[in-house]
Amino acid sequence: MPLQNRVTPFGDIVAIDQRGLFTGNRGIIHDPATRTLLRRRWTTRAWIACVCDFKGRRREVMATRSWTELFFLDEATALAAGHRPCFTCRRADALAFRAAWVEGNGGALPRALEIDAVLHRERLDERRRKRLHPLPMAVAALPDGAMIAGNDRAYLMSGGRALRWSEHGYEASRAPPASALLLTPPSTLRALAAGYRPKLHDSAHRLLPAGN
Repeated sequence: MPLQNRVTPFGDIVAIDQRGLFTGNRGIIHDPATRTLLRRRWTTRAWIACVCDFKGRRREVMATRSWTELFFLDEATALAAGHRPCFTCRRADALAFRAAWVEGNGGALPRALEIDAVLHRERLDERRRKRLHPLPMAVAALPDGAMIAGNDRAYLMSGGRALRWSEHGYEASRAPPASALLLTPPSTLRALAAGYRPKLHDSAHRLLPAGN
């Protein structure tokens, strides 16, 4: 039985067999005695996305009173759920993300906690559920790595094409869903538009034409 620690683009934490490219956390949200989640889904506004292998460190997942290890199919999934690159284990990516954030959103170079405060407002609605946003542009014009929602499914945009997210990876989709809404927080979307490129699962690359 898989642990309940896989994160969907909607920000839900589910129990599926999916093996992801990234790990991360939202603070301590599990009981180590049972290795199950508590009712709360975050204890910090710093929702980060980390590499799974860092300096040879090993952790037994959800086994201690430490941060709860969460896993993501890929970086686009993590960004859509409202996470950002970690400044410790992914410093180069975090700096690139912050630079693209400034280019896309304007203003002075933000500290990590300032990015976290913006993302916290954008990823949750007033009832503390995943916040969906109106599309700021045509679906086909969305930057690579953005994710949208339609018909209760999530879709990755790349090269103007929509790929359906699933627990097994990305699947081909005939066309973007009608009346789609934006899953990726708007500030992150503007960072993508400014050139930040998240790392995608191999299933996405297999479905895209060469060069995407």
